[in-house]
Amino acid sequence: MTARIAVFASGSGSNFEALVRSARAYEVVVLVCDRPGAGVLTRAQQLNVPSIVYDVSAFSSRMEYERAVCAQLQALRIEYICLAGYMRLITEQLRHAYPDRIANVHPSLLPAFPGKCAIEDAFAYGVKYTGVTIHLVDEGIDTGPILAQETVPIFKQDTIETIAKRIHAIEHALYAQTVTAWVRGQFVRHGRTMHQDEEEQ
Repeated sequence: MTARIAVFASGSGSNFEALVRSARAYEVVVLVCDRPGAGVLTRAQQLNVPSIVYDVSAFSSRMEYERAVCAQLQALRIEYICLAGYMRLITEQLRHAYPDRIANVHPSLLPAFPGKCAIEDAFAYGVKYTGVTIHLVDEGIDTGPILAQETVPIFKQDTIETIAKRIHAIEHALYAQTVTAWVRGQFVRHGRTMHQDEEEQ
């Protein structure tokens, strides 16, 4: 049975588009966007994916905003949430409604370089490798259990722009692949550790 997914995004939406185009064991039922006018809304329209758009400043709190979002998701029978360049912290309102069913893609090898400037931080630090992490969302900032990771080397001639381009290409493939395994129930959790059942790969 195909899993029903909502993708949350705030920006241009390249990871959103990759998830839609790679959908196999899941269906992207709706886009949730917190920034009216964001580029991802144009992509959603082109891909025939309905959008829910909220001006968060119209709500008295993040909890109230997420309460409104949850009502929409439940009406659409959403089972999983994928964050794809969503620039807001998730509160307990959504986490409690979707326990261990919210995933995020992050452009570093967590726990190194959490936060919104991960690519720039890795470049400035001078590491030889960075990468991509797919993880579950918990109460921290990029601290949830890790589903998958892939490394990206940083070369002498690299700039932030060239590193970002390679990272984004890996994000698009790894996120869709990992979400497919995740919604199929192929990950087993032991404490913080998530293992993929090799027989199911």
